[in-house]
Amino acid sequence: MQRDIFTPEHDEFRDMVRTFIEREITPYHDQWERDGMVSRDVWLAAGRAGLLGIEVEEKFGGGGIEDYRYYLILDEELAKAGTTGPGFAVHNDINGHYFSALANPEQKERWLPGYCSGELISAIAMTEPGAGSDLQGIRATAVREGDHYILNGSKTFISNGQLADLVIVVARTDPQGGYRGISLLVVERGMEGFERGRNLDKVGMHAQDTSELSFSDVAVPASNLLGDEGAGFIYLMQNLPRERITIGATALAGAEAIFEQTLTYCKDRQAFGRPIGRFQHVRFVLAEMATELAVARAFTDRAVTEHNAGRLTSEEAAMVKWWDTELGNRVVDRCVQLHGGYGYMREYAVARAFADSRVQTIFGGTTEIMKEIIGRGLGV
Repeated sequence: MQRDIFTPEHDEFRDMVRTFIEREITPYHDQWERDGMVSRDVWLAAGRAGLLGIEVEEKFGGGGIEDYRYYLILDEELAKAGTTGPGFAVHNDINGHYFSALANPEQKERWLPGYCSGELISAIAMTEPGAGSDLQGIRATAVREGDHYILNGSKTFISNGQLADLVIVVARTDPQGGYRGISLLVVERGMEGFERGRNLDKVGMHAQDTSELSFSDVAVPASNLLGDEGAGFIYLMQNLPRERITIGATALAGAEAIFEQTLTYCKDRQAFGRPIGRFQHVRFVLAEMATELAVARAFTDRAVTEHNAGRLTSEEAAMVKWWDTELGNRVVDRCVQLHGGYGYMREYAVARAFADSRVQTIFGGTTEIMKEIIGRGLGV
């Protein structure tokens, strides 16, 4: 499908990203799957290639380009290649906006050069063992004592958790403040009392490190407060639509790639003397998927355009996240079936995608939460 949301400059960037993935990621991804995390070398390579901090000011080593479509292209190409290991989306699409919009000049000088070079890998710690989609249920506390906050609590399911040098931690600074009592603190590698638990053993996405983090009387300098005290929940609500459209668009790109591979397989695979794609049932399944993906692509690209112009609503972002992730899982599941026994072999991309894609209807807000957001927007 022809996509008119990109310029020739975007197309050149996409070609560069594809080359980068072919050279720096694909040859090593199987080993990273076995290791449970990617090498820090790929982060440094991404920094040298200008793939980190695209929207960050050039004086800090960024690209100085405030255009979400560049991040989208990187996310799409990683998804199409089935390279789920590098947690660039967390670092770029999510955390980059927090650092660019909320960090003060001193913080930018301190963090952004390493953030853009890949020397400082970032994570964001929202989810807790007892608080996932309900961010107002956060129990981690940060009590101000002089020029420090004393941080206590635990987080789980944190992407980039093992590798992260900078962790944006969501904590309660005012126990009685409700949603106005939540703040964002940046915890740095090596701070006493900051511990990383096990690298979690997930169903899929094995090359992306996902961790439990604990904070025991961590003295976080007050100078590491990101934005205003008590405004953390508002910042999260403002930035979650960006995270959700990223998850949705990534799921869609991955599903499109698996569909194209399956279409080729159905044209080549012979059964009863003819390609399996010529059986009416298979042809109908392919036709259904092609149509659903085309509809989702038109809706998603429109949402990307709206987001890039600053007009995308929380409800629309929730629609993209819900629709694309659920569709992605349906498409991949049907593609496994069309591959028969081969679809269950990890040497086939469709089998790996079956495991990798399942979480996309969960993280960033579950499908059920997305429907709740949309429903509230309807006034019901």
